Amino acid sequence: MPRNRILVIDDEPSVTDALSFVLTDLGHVVDTAKSGGEAKELLKGLPYDLVFTDLRLPDSSGIDLLAHIKSDTPNTEVVVMTAHGSLDIAIEAIKRGAFYYIEKPFRPAQVTTLVERALQFEAIKRENRSLKSALGDGEDFGIIGGDPKMRQIHAVIRTAAPSDASVLIEGESGTGKELIAAAFHFQSPRAELPLTRINCAAIPQELIESELFGYKKGAFTGADRDKRGLIEATAGGTLLLDEIAEMPTHLQTKLLRVLQERKLRRLGDEQEISVDFRLISSTNRDTAEMIREGTLRKDLYFRISTIKVKPPPLRERPDDVPLLANRFLEHYADKYKKRIREISTPAFALLMRYDWPGNVRELESVIEHAVLFATGDKLTPEDFPEQLHAAETGEFRCVIPPYFTMEEIEREAIAQTLERTEGNVKRTAEILKYHRPRLYRKMKSFGLRGGADDS
Repeated sequence: MPRNRILVIDDEPSVTDALSFVLTDLGHVVDTAKSGGEAKELLKGLPYDLVFTDLRLPDSSGIDLLAHIKSDTPNTEVVVMTAHGSLDIAIEAIKRGAFYYIEKPFRPAQVTTLVERALQFEAIKRENRSLKSALGDGEDFGIIGGDPKMRQIHAVIRTAAPSDASVLIEGESGTGKELIAAAFHFQSPRAELPLTRINCAAIPQELIESELFGYKKGAFTGADRDKRGLIEATAGGTLLLDEIAEMPTHLQTKLLRVLQERKLRRLGDEQEISVDFRLISSTNRDTAEMIREGTLRKDLYFRISTIKVKPPPLRERPDDVPLLANRFLEHYADKYKKRIREISTPAFALLMRYDWPGNVRELESVIEHAVLFATGDKLTPEDFPEQLHAAETGEFRCVIPPYFTMEEIEREAIAQTLERTEGNVKRTAEILKYHRPRLYRKMKSFGLRGGADDS
């Protein structure tokens, strides 16, 4: 487990000492307090990830302290400790926002399991908050794009998000598949429940099964306690299986059975557990080819692809580059406290000529880099990383809208070059290899104007 800050509050030294020993052994940073007042002083500092508090403290009740913690740091998870006979109060604490309770005396294994679940739940909520913030409240769900294919995706989300239909998102890396998945979740009735994500390509194949389905104590060497899997932890929310095509075929069969029966069996367990979740899957591979190769089961494919969404790569929607670039500029200028409010015309031209193999994710990285290194009040080509300039020396590439006549293409070439040169007719003529008198005639016929000073 990652290193987290945990506060233990109890007036019995035997309890705080025992918990400190177990939690420190798990790798966490632990503080202790023996009263509500002492705890409140500690809570004024950096927020804690998790708090253990007794329900009966010398100077206050655990319920009052719970209310204080949830008011000041609502994202901190709280576990209440209760002696025999106070279960009713513990349940009341859960209704008021506590994560769970543990009865005294407790075993180290109980603490370990409870801490893992509480911190996992907090991590899921933190990721959900980040995604929800990125999506915003607009009609585009934070998925920026005026391209017809992107508008179609917005329409599909509005129509299908309220259902429980499985969704398959196919697209290149960096095209925004995770944002689309989050939009389906946050526009659904499950929005207040967890959005749990697992990247099937990032986990060794021998561990995917235990991560998804969990295991019973003793199921294999090292399984020294029960562990619930991420399907079970989703608990009524949405499960996002990123890069589902990387899942071993024998697990695809097991997942298909879970989707059909809505029940699963942990590794080493004889009993089945009922589960409730919506499945969203994503992949950057060609599913038709994988079915032909036998690496993706056809029956699973049909089960997970009731709704199919395919975000286009950025090179196929160049008109969205300025929209995205300006949005990222606003975000990172605010984040890094930079007084940059625009992108210069030559810089925009450089962005428009680039092929964007890394798609929207690469564009965001480029704008963040430029904001960090910019010294003026607008972004210039010099602020961009090397790969954009290196691409200019390679093969020239431009996107010609369908059905353009040669005259329309010529007008567009002149207009864009004038924009890149900030209206300098002399420089435009040099770039396009026109004699200036001829360029003036073309500009006049096309209704284009240059700058005041062309020298």
